[in-house]
Parts: sequence; C-alpha cells; structure tokens
Amino acid sequence: MQAKLIATLLATGLSAAAFAAPEKFVLDSTHTYPSFEVNHLGFSVTRGMFGETEGTLELDRAAKTGKLAATIKTTSLYTGLAAREDHLKGKDFFNVAEFPTAVVKADKFTFDGDKPTKAEGTLTLLGVTKPVTLNITPMKCDMRMGKDFVCGADVTTTIQRSEWGMKAYVPFVGDEVKITVQVEAVKQK
Repeated sequence: MQAKLIATLLATGLSAAAFAAPEKFVLDSTHTYPSFEVNHLGFSVTRGMFGETEGTLELDRAAKTGKLAATIKTTSLYTGLAAREDHLKGKDFFNVAEFPTAVVKADKFTFDGDKPTKAEGTLTLLGVTKPVTLNITPMKCDMRMGKDFVCGADVTTTIQRSEWGMKAYVPFVGDEVKITVQVEAVKQK
C-alpha cells in the first residue's frame, strides 16, 4: 500500500513538473542598457551604450531552460560626445546606415538552483553571426514597486570585434570588447 502511495505521489509530482509553463517576459527598454568598453590606444578606455533595446525572455526555472531574443538599435549609440558617436556609427565601426540593429539570441541556459548563470547563443553584428557566452549575475526575480513581477541581472561577455568584421584601427584601438547589459524584464500576464 505504501509503495503504491509513493508511486502515485511521484507520478503526480513528475507530471505536474512536466506541464509547468515557462514564464514569459518582455525586456523593459527603460531599464535595459547594453554598453561596451574598449581600449583606446593604450591610454584610456572608451565606453558607449545603446539606449534602445527590445526583446523577449522565456524562463522555465523548474526545467532549467530558457530562450532570449533581443534586438539592439545600433542607431541609439551614446558616448557623451557627438563627434565620437558619429565616427562609431560610420563605416569604420557599427555602420548603422547598413546595419541599424544587432541581434542577440540564446537558447542554452545553465542554472544554479532556479537562477540562470550562463546562456549560450549568438550575436549578429554587421551582418555576421557568431557564438557568444553570456554570463548572468546576479539574477533577481521579484515584484517591482508592488506592480510587476520582474527579473533583473547584469549580463556580460567579451568579444573580439574583428571576428564580426569590425577591424578598423586594430591593434591600436583594442580588438577585445567587454560588453555589459543591465537588464530588467517584465513578466507577461
């Protein structure tokens, strides 16, 4: 009798877990900012950020799976200096006239408990798609201001920009680019 009860409880628990729906989120464009930093001639670090990003995130924390799709409008580049922005938006770097967006997709997530810590995916930049590893720290999911359920984190990766065809001034201007994204995503109801 006890064996049947245990088997029934296990089957019920497993079937409930199997049908648990993933949580769907939309990136909050007012709290999501991709930024980059690159060595400038060995003297300093040049930083920039993008003000317009949209996308979706799907997390199934029980099954430890996820999907991310984000589009960054490269035309929204901001550095604090208009002349630098114009140069970076030109053909030497982001070539925004021909490539007005960059796209990040990920579908292989690594979890620590119920929190994602890493995502494997791709970055499409200047029409070139290459694999990237996104490191996620620290992930927090909770009610924000009593209104919306939100997950937020800092996401980081490092790329070699020349692999995407952005070769201007390498090695004088660094090839290695550190990317950080402060992201918040609102759960859909």
